[in-house]
Amino acid sequence: MRNISARPVLLLSAATTLAGTAIGWAAADGLNAGQSVRQQTSEDMMQQHPYVGMWVTDDGHVRHELLADGRYDEARGSRESAYRGRYEVTGSHIEYWDDTGFTADGDFADGNTLHHGGMVFRRK
Repeated sequence: MRNISARPVLLLSAATTLAGTAIGWAAADGLNAGQSVRQQTSEDMMQQHPYVGMWVTDDGHVRHELLADGRYDEARGSRESAYRGRYEVTGSHIEYWDDTGFTADGDFADGNTLHHGGMVFRRK
């Protein structure tokens, strides 16, 4: 068996590699922690958003649930979760991105009325 401590260049190279790996892991952990903080802040803002909750057409056929995590779940008639995806609200405007790739939008007329896809939804 060879004694690698007799080769200072090899020892220095191994130490540098190990230090770089440790720094890389620490930096990655720092990035993940920052991303988690940003995600938590975004979720906190959504939970406090005035439009989170259930929105239903007057006939009860279409029901949108705007979830606090920026996701939505839409039921149509007896078909629960007919559409699911994410949404973002800017002012009184809402943008939807369905998980299948479909996009849509709407506008809140007031705190209890949503106009979307030619339909009028009321808060429940």
